[in-house]
Amino acid sequence: MIDWMEHASVPQQTPEGVRVNLRILVVDDDPLVLRSVERALLRAGYTVHTASDVKSAIRWGSDVTIHAALVDYALGREDGLAILSKLRELQPSCLRVLMTGRSDFPVIVDAINRGEVVRVLRKPFESRGLLGLLDDAFASAKRMEEVATAKLIAGAMEERRQLDECMTRKLLKLALQPILEVGSNGVPPHSVAYEALLRPQHHTLNSPVSLLLAAERHSRVADIGTSVFNLAADALTKLPGDQMLFVNLHPAQLGDPDRLLTDLAPLDHASERITLEITERSRLQDIDRWDESVTGITEAGYKIAVDDLGAGYSSLTMLADLKPHFIKLDMSLVRNIHNEPRKQRLVQLMVTFADATNAQTIAEGVETIEESEALVECGIHLMQGFFYGRPDLDLAR
Repeated sequence: MIDWMEHASVPQQTPEGVRVNLRILVVDDDPLVLRSVERALLRAGYTVHTASDVKSAIRWGSDVTIHAALVDYALGREDGLAILSKLRELQPSCLRVLMTGRSDFPVIVDAINRGEVVRVLRKPFESRGLLGLLDDAFASAKRMEEVATAKLIAGAMEERRQLDECMTRKLLKLALQPILEVGSNGVPPHSVAYEALLRPQHHTLNSPVSLLLAAERHSRVADIGTSVFNLAADALTKLPGDQMLFVNLHPAQLGDPDRLLTDLAPLDHASERITLEITERSRLQDIDRWDESVTGITEAGYKIAVDDLGAGYSSLTMLADLKPHFIKLDMSLVRNIHNEPRKQRLVQLMVTFADATNAQTIAEGVETIEESEALVECGIHLMQGFFYGRPDLDLAR
């Protein structure tokens, strides 16, 4: 065995600081090759870890940050590609280099196409070629990172512009969907309230989800909330005086009680007609000062609804903490309830709980007469869904 790395010329200076603080994993079952490659990399300024088998290599990949991995293709009966594949999973930013003296090009090309290998180093090689390949790979990765960062910055700037567009051009709209009381004994269904549903009219941020995710990314949730409250105040003037209005609160708004109560000012004159919905998908315990917000809301005369009950994190805890006036059951509990006795029993239990705590239950997402009839049998208080009425933009104009 020729120690072809032993007498190779190794640069003593790290090029432009590229090698400083970089950790390299070298995997080869030939101890002479392993020692020679390790020595060359150490002289060049890298931190080096070595392994001679798959298990040891993956242990390194699990325990420490690896910036680049040089892995021999054939490790006795084991496959070096298995290491690179696992490293891609464990540390996606690790540069994965396959060392090989074989010519299994289809296998290697396939590994490259799958993204498991970013460079191939053909054996035998000199230290100059090894270091040059690493320098080039790190420089290429840095350029790609800079391009990706520039794209992210440009995308963020464009998204901020689109959010401003939604606000300044009045592209935020509310659609109203009726909430009905559907009693037994032949009493016809009649609306008692409407839910105000956000319907952005922007060409890109054209759904509540896309708009709110963008607002979350740019810390603009409260600004959206301000606009929603103003729109809700306008919508309230279009409704008969005996109708309530349900308005959604984003969980983040609960973290700033001072601003929340200020933003609610346009609705204060009719607070007894307003119910603020807090989704059960949020975790109140993760929101600072949520309890101050809830206290301020209720003291100002607003009612509270727990929304999407049955689809979130901690239903019972949220019910205990909020003491809601309304409990809105998620449509996942409503869907096909007429065929599922377990759902019927669960809804009956929630109705019993609501009755015991002076609250009312609202079934969301009712779409068929069969679901409606089953919910009536369960004792549900109110219903909402396409079967009774779709969200209507015109009602809020």
